Amino acid sequence: MKKILFVASIVVFATGCISNKRITYLQNLPDNTPIELNEFIPFAEVDYQYILQPFDIVSIDFATSDPELIEAFSFQNSQNVGALGGGGGGGGAGSDPLYFRGYSIDQLGFVEVPKLGKIKISGLTEEQAKNKVQLEINKFFKEEIFVKLGIAGIRYTTLGEFNSVGVNVIYKNRATIFDALANSGETTILGKKNKLFIIRQYDGGTKIHQINLNDRAILASPFYFIQPNDILYMEPMNIRQFGNADNLTASLALFAGLLASTLLIINLVTGN
Repeated sequence: MKKILFVASIVVFATGCISNKRITYLQNLPDNTPIELNEFIPFAEVDYQYILQPFDIVSIDFATSDPELIEAFSFQNSQNVGALGGGGGGGGAGSDPLYFRGYSIDQLGFVEVPKLGKIKISGLTEEQAKNKVQLEINKFFKEEIFVKLGIAGIRYTTLGEFNSVGVNVIYKNRATIFDALANSGETTILGKKNKLFIIRQYDGGTKIHQINLNDRAILASPFYFIQPNDILYMEPMNIRQFGNADNLTASLALFAGLLASTLLIINLVTGN
């Protein structure tokens, strides 16, 4: 009986162990060409630019040598918070000031700008949208007006085995998958780092991509950089059934204590 229980305990602890290979980022995996330290890794060529979509929030800013010319195109008191639409890109941790100061694209794809009225910009890149707004404001002035238009940060969602799940914002024009992980409190120890799913929106539809964070080749992947509105989902390991990342060790310790107590009782009863 003692031998059976001893073997059972060994099996449980062997199951509970998680190999470093499953949780370590950026490894040189056997099937890939090794990427050495200090080796230059060019970014992947991606034939894709983000397309503005309904419910996106953009910042729109106008600039000219004569501020009075564009005063009518600004929201009341918008200059006090960094010009029309905020333009500054940033804010304190946990805040999203551009949600209040930016321009929300409605369900039909239009933004409404004072004096200019509704302008449809969904289905366009940021550069195309900027040029469209530029054409509209040029109808009012002979003097050149500079237009700045951009996405108000990179919004993405984390689900599954992340220490912090939900909607996140990175106030940068470009962010890597590791920026997103760090901004979300990292993944739990039970996350399948070789199976991170990226649900990405394209013009007119969605695709699901899978990447391997254990693989150093991710640095040259077209999915190394995240896009606005990406959804990141990480599957849990099968060991999840024994407990989550916070209580797995405690669960195994409890089992070990119960097993030791059982062995002690059996030993006392049998007298062996």
